Amino acid sequence: MIEHFENITPEEFKTLTDTIARITILVGGADGTLDKEEKEDAEKLTKIRSYANAESLHGFYKEVGNNFTETLDTEFDSLPGIVEDRANILVERIKLVNDILPKLDQPIGHELYKSYVSFAEHVAKCSGGFLDFLSVSKAEDKWMHLDMINPL
Repeated sequence: MIEHFENITPEEFKTLTDTIARITILVGGADGTLDKEEKEDAEKLTKIRSYANAESLHGFYKEVGNNFTETLDTEFDSLPGIVEDRANILVERIKLVNDILPKLDQPIGHELYKSYVSFAEHVAKCSGGFLDFLSVSKAEDKWMHLDMINPL
């Protein structure tokens, strides 16, 4: 098990890592499509976060990055094409972290929560608008704060 995540089961750890792909689909696909740029940017961010964020999460993001594209594609393919239906399913899947985060040591759980939210914000902003003006759509803004996850 990855350092700082010894208090949870492998299945719970997988839920935490899969949540990054779910956030990408929920936020990036909120406007109806999950475009290539959003996918590639999210994948790059997982790689960057394996060394450039809270040190306690480096191993977590290394694991996420190891199979991010496959996880993203598998998750996306398992979901309905109707945006609202897809969002409802993703919200329920993302909510699963609420039972897991408290099992982690408080500083790690808090860092991971903050990391999820900042990841969502990054995905929302990656498509950009004209000179990044209004780069976050209303649909993306609805989800990018991840209100379904309880802050620690």
